[in-house]
Amino acid sequence: MRPSQSGGGGVLLLFLVSCSVLILSRAEESTSVFFLDSSVHRYFRGRAESNLPKSAALSLDEVGASVSVLLGLMPTTTLSASSSSELNRVLTPNPFNRPHAAFVLEIDGVADHSLLLSSELFKDGIARNVMLGSDKSNILLPEDKSSFISLNGPLTSDYPSLTDAGVSKFASWMGGSYISDTSKELSGHLTIPLPDGASLNLHMEKKADKLYVANLVSLVDWVTKAIEMHEDISLGMDGVAELMKGSFDGIKVLQDAYGATEVTEQGLLVFLGTLTKLYDSLQTAYKGQVAGVILVNGAAASDAESLLNVILASRPSARWLEETPVASNSTEVEVMLVRWTLAWVTGVILLISTVLGIFLLLNMPLPKDTLLYANVKLE
Repeated sequence: MRPSQSGGGGVLLLFLVSCSVLILSRAEESTSVFFLDSSVHRYFRGRAESNLPKSAALSLDEVGASVSVLLGLMPTTTLSASSSSELNRVLTPNPFNRPHAAFVLEIDGVADHSLLLSSELFKDGIARNVMLGSDKSNILLPEDKSSFISLNGPLTSDYPSLTDAGVSKFASWMGGSYISDTSKELSGHLTIPLPDGASLNLHMEKKADKLYVANLVSLVDWVTKAIEMHEDISLGMDGVAELMKGSFDGIKVLQDAYGATEVTEQGLLVFLGTLTKLYDSLQTAYKGQVAGVILVNGAAASDAESLLNVILASRPSARWLEETPVASNSTEVEVMLVRWTLAWVTGVILLISTVLGIFLLLNMPLPKDTLLYANVKLE
């Protein structure tokens, strides 16, 4: 009996340990959303106003709907009463207080959110867990009244691809330095200072380091392009919804290469510093009329896909009703023939009646004290 009991206790203990590991692994792969408000306007409710517990979660459709509302557009799906209530707890209730511009970024491979919550950019934002389903969420943009720029587009000649000059420019922008190797392109040493006095040291000949830096440089270049496009749009059309959306998997690259080490943590700190500078630049360019929605996905899988899809919809044709060609048959032909015959016969009868009436009126005699001229006195 005792051996069997001890064996049963071991199985139970193993089961509990397995459940704990499963729960922890799921927690590490959790997804959260951070709503970043403007430095001038308030587009989100404060933490005290939201009346939501820290464990409250939003669905992915509700996150996509919040982006549409910030842009001043209708969500793609009809929200339920509960979903509308959740959005009302996050967004300010005034429908006329919308920025019409949103910066949406998905970050992959960040399981520990402690560094995010302690940063200047995220500490004042509203954080919520996100419930992931089997389907993604769609953001519908009308082509004629919106501007969309993908922050993951290919770098063109106007925004150069990764070069030693581009890396050196980024290093100077971040207060660091880049020592290039004259014998080979992109094989130098990049140093970026950190807030705690340490520095992130990357060697460009390493594949993971190069991919991480390429993601950073690409993000900076495309946000810069978005700001230039906004300046052109502000001189032209009014009321245009501007969406900047992209993803950043540089942390996931470091996580895959170095694991949970100091290099990955320092890479996250450098990314947070870059993101803070970019968001400040957006606030300045948009004069505070822009809001941020940051999705942080804890999954470190290499095949992680975008959670939010952007769909550009063309404006419907001005003619709403179109004549649909109908297959003709003998019955329909007979009906049309009867209708046309009745119409012509009726028209001919009315025409003849009109001509006869006019003729009789013009040739009517004027006898004395007739019904029509009873008040006329003829001598």
